[in-house]
Amino acid sequence: MHLRKTISLVAVAGMMAGCTSTGGVRQPSGPETVAPEKALVLPPPGGPSIVSVVERKRGNGVEQNISLFTSSSVPGQNFLKVQFFGASGANPGTGDAGFSMINESGIAREVARSAPGVPMATSATFLQNSYGPFGYASGVSRAGDTCIYAWQQIRSSVAANTQARNFGMIQLRLRLCDARASERQLLGIVYGYTVTGTFDGEIWNPYGHAPPADAALGGSGQPIYPDEGGYRASPMPIGYEPAPAVVSRPRAALVRSASAAPVQGVAPLPAPVGPRVPLPGETPQTNAKPDAAAAGPDDQSARAIGAAVPSPDCVGDAAMTAVCRR
Repeated sequence: MHLRKTISLVAVAGMMAGCTSTGGVRQPSGPETVAPEKALVLPPPGGPSIVSVVERKRGNGVEQNISLFTSSSVPGQNFLKVQFFGASGANPGTGDAGFSMINESGIAREVARSAPGVPMATSATFLQNSYGPFGYASGVSRAGDTCIYAWQQIRSSVAANTQARNFGMIQLRLRLCDARASERQLLGIVYGYTVTGTFDGEIWNPYGHAPPADAALGGSGQPIYPDEGGYRASPMPIGYEPAPAVVSRPRAALVRSASAAPVQGVAPLPAPVGPRVPLPGETPQTNAKPDAAAAGPDDQSARAIGAAVPSPDCVGDAAMTAVCRR
């Protein structure tokens, strides 16, 4: 009997709640797309452009999956994933995100999933960007595409955590595959990205205390010289290196004008021997005199030089010889 009364009361309460409801549509809290300028991490200038940003709010922080421009035949999308871990209850109504410290086995699984079919090898070299140390793996596909997968955890030191502050933590993952870039160029993205997101409150500062200034500044016996040799330490190159520019030089003059003044201290060139060869497009010149060219054929025969051969009729007869001489 009591059970029937309880069921009846629950049914009546449900009917009353249904009558008082507004019937509005509410979207449950979940991932949502935000504008690229709201990304918590930005690629360096000249690096891959942002395609989309998917954000998911957690009870103890925020995580974003930033899709980057991809030019590769390797399956998958280039991305930059960032997770901010702060105080629990920062976003009511959402569950806390669990996190674990970076370990070798977990990273090995992430590297294997990042670039399917590409043999990736983890670098054993200690590297560090502006936010601290990071690690990465790289490989080359059969088609010649270069891939890297980098990971980094930004967190203050243990000594800073003992002072009841600097509890925040940031974890980043970067996957890049490109058909034209080299490993060094892709690695430059890790050195050049900028973390723009922050935590509310100094207690959650993930960077720890700012380092002090160099003790040599302002002190005696510590000379500081200007940069010599034109070398300045800079991050690795980012993006594609441009092709070398082609410099055109004017052709040197091949013929020197005869009227040009000789250079002081240089001996003049000797006079040419033999006929002068005309340049292309120049009218050929001859050494013949104008009067000789204008002379008629009679004058040319009159001026001919040589011995006259007598006719056979004039030879052997004295009378005919006298006539031939006339």
